[in-house]
Formats: sequence, structure tokens, C-alpha cells
Amino acid sequence: MSMRLKNHPFNKRLRTLAASLAIPFAMAAGAVLLAAPAAHAQKRVSADAAPDDLFLALRQAAASDNGALAQDLAARLSGYELNSYVDYYRLKPRVRDYSASEQEIRDFMARYDGQALVDRLRNDWLLALGKTGNWALFDEQYPKFILNDDVQVKCFALNSRALKGANVADEARALLVSPKDYGQGCSDLIATLAQNGQFTDADVWFQIRQAAENGNTTVARRASVLVDNGDVTVQQVMDKPALMLAKGPGRGAANHQLYIIALGRIAKNNPAQAATYLNDAGRQMTSQEIALGWAQIALSASYKLAPEAQDYWRKTKDATLSQDAMQWKVRMALRAGDWKTVRTTIEGMPTALRNDITWVYWLGRALKEDGQNEAARRLFESISGNFSFYGQLALEELGQKITIPPGPTPPTAGEIALYSQNAGFKRSFKFYQLNLRFEAIREWNWELRNMTDRQLLAAAEYARQSDVLDRMVNTSDRTRAEFDFTQRFPAPHLTEMNAATRPLGMENAWAYGLIRQESRFIKSARSHVGASGLMQLMPATAKFVAKKIGMTEFTADQVNDINTNLLLGTSYLSMVLNNLDGSETLATAGYNAGPGRPRTWRATLPRTVEGAIFAEIIPFNETRGYVKNVMSNATYYAAMFENRPQSLKQRMGTVAPNSNVATDLP
Repeated sequence: MSMRLKNHPFNKRLRTLAASLAIPFAMAAGAVLLAAPAAHAQKRVSADAAPDDLFLALRQAAASDNGALAQDLAARLSGYELNSYVDYYRLKPRVRDYSASEQEIRDFMARYDGQALVDRLRNDWLLALGKTGNWALFDEQYPKFILNDDVQVKCFALNSRALKGANVADEARALLVSPKDYGQGCSDLIATLAQNGQFTDADVWFQIRQAAENGNTTVARRASVLVDNGDVTVQQVMDKPALMLAKGPGRGAANHQLYIIALGRIAKNNPAQAATYLNDAGRQMTSQEIALGWAQIALSASYKLAPEAQDYWRKTKDATLSQDAMQWKVRMALRAGDWKTVRTTIEGMPTALRNDITWVYWLGRALKEDGQNEAARRLFESISGNFSFYGQLALEELGQKITIPPGPTPPTAGEIALYSQNAGFKRSFKFYQLNLRFEAIREWNWELRNMTDRQLLAAAEYARQSDVLDRMVNTSDRTRAEFDFTQRFPAPHLTEMNAATRPLGMENAWAYGLIRQESRFIKSARSHVGASGLMQLMPATAKFVAKKIGMTEFTADQVNDINTNLLLGTSYLSMVLNNLDGSETLATAGYNAGPGRPRTWRATLPRTVEGAIFAEIIPFNETRGYVKNVMSNATYYAAMFENRPQSLKQRMGTVAPNSNVATDLP
């Protein structure tokens, strides 16, 4: 260990923070056990409760880490059809509080070998092993974690290697891009790399700034003990940034970094005020620090679609940016028509991000604007076979329109019948009956992992015949060479849809494109915020529309009725369309985020932009993806219904800054 690290206040601060948070950092010297989570109170289950009700209560007990109740409820479910889940929910709280023995866990895995739940339990176990620093068992089990979809587990895996002397700094930088997913595992990894010299102070401060950008105080606070602090703590700066800004940046790199974080915190509410602070204090900071300050301000200004955002981004120069910041720098350049910045920023992205289909497309567009047509064409060709928003746009850049590919030879009855005996599919259907969609999807998708195109098409057809259309769509979407668009883009309830759309003059393609995104054709779908039915109507919206169209006897329980849901949903969609100047792009955004928001977003535009650029600069992640998916879906549906090539660009249209004053809608 170097003298700098040996004399660094790292260890003392680390122990202090770990004690204050009751969270251990797994270090080479060992790790401390987490305190077991407190059991949550739960309603008692009656003695004569039905097995399904007992099972739901057991699931809740396990989710609440109420091990004693889970044991009691599991004992009352002998012979239940989801027996593997009964055993899992009985065991899970004990894995999490470290009371389950290694043999119990291994016995479960052997008993249910091949099931999705074994991988789920291995995920739970790996987290427990990482938190307790049991690296021998962790290293044995990690290669067996099939899905490997837990960022925190990946952090623990890198930490294990780093503690054995491996250099994992580059892998860690590529992984540590989303603080909301970190947990203890990723904070431990940052700590280990800082201690062994693989992360510099600049790396750690980057993680602190990135956490602050995301509002993740815990991650920022954990990382702050790894570097020399300034006159105040990261926690104080995040809680009361105005005090730091009033003091000024002061002396020393640590104080300057804290000042940069304070700028970002103030900018969340008032980017212009933060810019004023930076202009006043900039002479006390290095050019690199000033650029980082502008990056913090520019990101917050971008979220607000502030007119000054593009100017702020120009001042960031070559500052090290988070991935979120890189993407917003490109979006603001797209809004401004600054294709040079679009190109240079995308080319400076990490490889994985640069290869995302979104940025492949926009880099192609930037190259085309620069006259590099051959390089642009190669990029468009690389993604034009992708059946998605940007794949469709790339196809149009190559001079082609959107069509439906030839269908495959339909699977035979024998091929389809094979899946009626599939145990994972049976468990999936049972979970659908229990309205536990997350578990239903997990069980179904687990069975698809190694299927050929032919098998996927047969499984999708089995889902169709079982009236589980969301699984049909998802399964068919996975094929790589054979494509059945009747499975990928179904149109159930067409008679009822025609009755709803024809009086409105609305095309079915757009309505079906929206349903495919909203509910995946699950008639009883209910979102976490209370939206219901095929078109996912909120109760207040359904009531409002029913009154507007004269349904005087409407009651809330009618919202899942097919005819009523389609009538109210398409009527509302038509109202939003009229409210937003007849733009499907704006109306799609308004259906998801409320019609007032697209009006606000378009008012910030400095110029008329193509619809795809407007979609890309939507500041809500959910709505941005929603608009792209719905409009892409609608284009394919139109190609199917009209039996002729379609243009997504034409459907997206353009969006101008000015709009008519419109009446309020919910």
C-alpha cells in the first residue's frame, strides 16, 4: 500500500460511517453482519382461509421478512399446487437474516433444480454472501446465477475479484452508472477500489456527483468517507446547498467539489440562479472544475427544457459526464439543430451506450448532415432490421417504407400441444389467476430462454389459445429469423373497437398501438396508480369522459367492461388529439402524461422540430419510451390493416413551438 493510502483518513472515516449507518463495507480485513430487518406487522389470516388467500398472505409475509409468520402460513399450505413457492417463501426471510443454513439452501436448489425459483433464491443467497463477505461460497455460486440481472450482485462479484488482487477498475466504471441500483454491494466495491488504489479521488468524486444528480444521498454519503472532505459534509451540502453557495467555493479541491454538488442541487429548482453563483465564483476554481459545475447546471436545465440549456452544455467543454448527462447533452443539441455536438457527444460515449440503437440512429443522422453518407448508411443498415422505433426510422433513411414481413409456416397442433404440459407455463397461468403478474411473467419467460424460433412461435400460439395475449406478444417478439406479426400485433375485439372509433373518425391502428403499450391486451390489467382495463383509464378520467359523452348511468365498476373501456378510452384519446392540434405525437404523450405537459414541452422549443426529435427530448423517461413505442406500434398496425407500406416519419409529423389555447382535460 502506498504512503498516500496508508496515511489516508479512509479507514477511520469508513468505520465511523459504517457504525452510523449500521451498514458494513466488505473490506479485505473482513465484514460485519447486517442487523436483521424488523418483521412488519401483518393481519392475521383466519383459520378457514382458502388456500389461495393463505398463499397470498405467505407471499406478503416473505416480502416483509416476517419469518415466523411465513413458517406458520407455509405449514398450513401442505399440498398446495405452487409448492416450490411455498418452500421459497418459507426460506427467503431466513436467507435474508442469515439464519438459513447452507445445507437448507442447497437442499432447496436440488429439490427444485431447473425452476426459475432456484435462480431467484441464488440471487437472494448471493446478496447475503456478499454482505457477509463469504467470498468462497459467493465465488462458487456466482457462475451458476443464470439471469445475472442484479447490479448489486455484479458489484459484489467485482469486489470479490478486487479483494483477490484483480484490476477491475474499468469494469467497475462501466457498471457503476445508475446509483439507484447500487445498494451495499456497489458502495462496498467503490470502497475497495478506493482503498487499493484502483479508483482515484477523481473516480470517487465522480460517483458522489453522479449520486447527487440522482438524489441518492445514501450512496453519496457512503462514498464521501473515501476522500478528503472539505469544511462541510456531503450530507450538509445536499440538504442545504444554499449555505455552501453563500460561502463560496473556498480553498482546496474537496471544497470545490462540494461547491459543484451544491450548484447541482440548487439548479434542480433554479438553473439560472446556479449559473449566477458559478459565474461569480468561477475565478476561484480551475477550468476543469468550472466545466463540471456547468455540467451540473446544464443537466438540471435540460430536465426543465430550459432555453439556456444548450448554452450551458457548450460551457461544459470536455468535462467528465455521467451517462445521463451525456444523453441529455445530445438531446438538447438535437433540439437546437446542433448536429456537430450530437456527433461528438455520441462518439465520446462509452461503447455500450454508444451502441444503443437510439444513439446509433442519431449518430447516423449527424453523419448524414455532415455529408458522410456512406458512413451514415452503414449505421442505418446495422439497425434497420430491428422492429422498433429507431429501426423503422433507419429503414426510412435508407429510402424504404415500413412493411409487414412474410409470415412463417404456422405451428402444428402437435407442436402447440407440447406446451400444455409445461410445468413453468402452468405455474404462470396460476399466477395470472392470482393476479400476480410479476411472478407469472417470470415463470413464463424462464421457459423461453433456450427456445428456437419454431418453438417460440408454437409457445406464442399456445398463449393465444389460452387467451394470455401479453405472453403471446412477448414470446413472438423474441424470434430472430421467422416473424409472425399476427402474434406480435394482435387486434382482438375488433368489432367493439370499430364501434368505438368510427363515430370519432379515429383510425384503429393508433388505438391498437396504444393498447399494445398500455395493457398488452390484458382485459383486467390494473396499474400501480389505479389505471384499469385495455386502455388503462384512471377512475377520475373515466368519470370525466363518461359525463362528457352522456353516459349518465356510468359506475366505476364498468371500466373493465370491454365495450365501455374502449368507448371511454378512444373518446378520451380523441379529446386529447383535438386538444393538441391534431398531432398524434403530442396526443400520445398527453394520454400518458396528461395533455397539459406536451403543451408546456412544445412551448420551450426554439424552432419547429421533427416528431422524432420531440419524442426524444421528452423529459419523463416513461413518457419518452411510451411515445416511441405507441407510434411504432401504430405504424405496424396501419401496415397490417391497410396492407400497404407506411411512414413512421409522416405519422410523427413535426412539432412547432406555438399552440392554440386549449380547454383543460384531466
